[in-house]
Amino acid sequence: MSTPRPGRSGVRVGMGFDVHAFSDDPTRALTLGGVVFEGAQGLHGHSDADVVAHACADALLGAAGLGDIGQHFPDTDPRWAGADSLLLLTEVSTKVRAEGWDPVNVDCALVLDTPKVAPHRDEMQHRLSVAVGAPVAVKANRAEGLGSIGRGEGIACYAVALVEAQ
Repeated sequence: MSTPRPGRSGVRVGMGFDVHAFSDDPTRALTLGGVVFEGAQGLHGHSDADVVAHACADALLGAAGLGDIGQHFPDTDPRWAGADSLLLLTEVSTKVRAEGWDPVNVDCALVLDTPKVAPHRDEMQHRLSVAVGAPVAVKANRAEGLGSIGRGEGIACYAVALVEAQ
């Protein structure tokens, strides 16, 4: 581990969260962790609504003390309409490094009842890890019929990121 810059510890942790409702648009693709889930109902959002990439980005930004994803990529800015969230995550990782922090790992917990994540987990983890430049783990959890997620109204994701000083 590198020697921390004056006034800060050598490691920091950040937490991210994102949630999106399912879209009524039958042509809207579902993208999770940079992987398109063919035939699945897409999520409503300004960008591609990839809750996994968004939660990872927020966790990294929080760990580096750089605010949140909405500050860097506001949904009021037309530049980000339909944006590929893996590219946004790559940009976040670059910003984190520019502030003197190296991502160590990110751990994600998806909350959804459908679709099944297991067949796509390895590809999701690979794509996210490439974007972050560090290992990213993805787990999927069911809401067991509780709340809006359990009623099938959307998908949520929590993420925790560890960064270390350069």
